[in-house]
Amino acid sequence: MPDLPDTPSANPGQPGTLPAPPGLRHFASLFQQLAQAPPLTVAVAGDADGAVMEALAQAQRFFPLRAWLAGHRQDLARRAEACGLDLRTTTVVDVSDPDLALDAAIQAVRSGQAQALLKGMIPTAALMRAVLNPETGLRGPGLLSHLAVFDIPGFDRLIFVTDGGINIAPALPEKLAILRNAVPVARRLLGRDPRVAVLAAVEVVNPAMPATLDAAALAKMAQRGQIEGATVEGPLALDGAISWHAAQHKGTAGSVAGDADILLAPDIEVGNTLGKAITHFAGGVMAGIVLGARAPIVLTSRSDSALSKLASLAVAMACGGLLGPERAPGWPGPSEGAAGRRGKERVTFE
Repeated sequence: MPDLPDTPSANPGQPGTLPAPPGLRHFASLFQQLAQAPPLTVAVAGDADGAVMEALAQAQRFFPLRAWLAGHRQDLARRAEACGLDLRTTTVVDVSDPDLALDAAIQAVRSGQAQALLKGMIPTAALMRAVLNPETGLRGPGLLSHLAVFDIPGFDRLIFVTDGGINIAPALPEKLAILRNAVPVARRLLGRDPRVAVLAAVEVVNPAMPATLDAAALAKMAQRGQIEGATVEGPLALDGAISWHAAQHKGTAGSVAGDADILLAPDIEVGNTLGKAITHFAGGVMAGIVLGARAPIVLTSRSDSALSKLASLAVAMACGGLLGPERAPGWPGPSEGAAGRRGKERVTFE
């Protein structure tokens, strides 16, 4: 994976003065928008080690991100300064206990002090337990799901894959919720209604293959106006979803065939394997976030490339302004109906 350029900001102290790195060419328009947007704050859940500090500091070179940290004040300040994190725009809360630091970060998001949550030095399971706490966490009225956004070399657009990280074997109601989580984010990044391919192994409905039944049902829902803000078709096999030549050769008709933006996976195995194949076989850079909570959640790991961490924070910033509990002034919201009208769904399942 290419690393970030070692070029200082053209205007020190003024984030957002650099264009998107070459490895993130399809994120260029988003970076331009973020550079002009009001600052958004990212709270770090758990202790912020050097890797987390470096990710935040590098993001500040491209867009106006502010950090919110909780832990030992002197240690955090020393690490932040060593990594180049702008302390003038960083909030540091002095907390000695790691559990209290996690709780403080969650409360910062709940109160609107921060618009996104970034995983720090804490086990993912512990973070998600705190997020899902019904009384003090960040759980929203809908389903939590994972969205991966890929910038793939040689590809002409961003590709969105969901859900390869949270929902193991979603049934039709969960697939509808996953889709409604993903659509407003894709609309925000693409600047238009996304084209959704509901994936299966084949393009025909087969009663012996439940994924094709769910895909056909979601396509019919969209056709009848029950899913808004996107064009949805399925079942579609992967080649017919992303390759125009494959769709033409197979005789797959429709406006999504060959031009899909969002790939809705039938289960976590397909979504997870597809995402890793894009990263390791095709050299794609992934931005990964968890949706459905009160704010987007970034789950970066030490193995993530610098570009992947930067892209994840950029998408989280876009989602924080779009979906956050306290939308920052100047951030546009989705058009009517684009967010799936969470909590007011036209389709209900008993």
